Amino acid sequence: MWKDEIVEEIHQIREAYAKSFNYDLDAIFEDLRKKESESGREVVSLSRKRGLTTRWSGRVRDLGGDAESAKRRSP
Repeated sequence: MWKDEIVEEIHQIREAYAKSFNYDLDAIFEDLRKKESESGREVVSLSRKRGLTTRWSGRVRDLGGDAESAKRRSP
């Protein structure tokens, strides 16, 4: 089976990084958060907006008392 050298290198780097924290997910997460805050880059949340229907199911969620008018607006 053919192996991609770049993917293999990424796997080796990831393995070494995890090993440096003794595979402790909490420590890895803390380190990533620290690097994120030190980077100076703006971090944005891509979470769903409240009050929208789900795209595929068409079910209305988090609409409060305005569910009927939202159903008429949904595609």
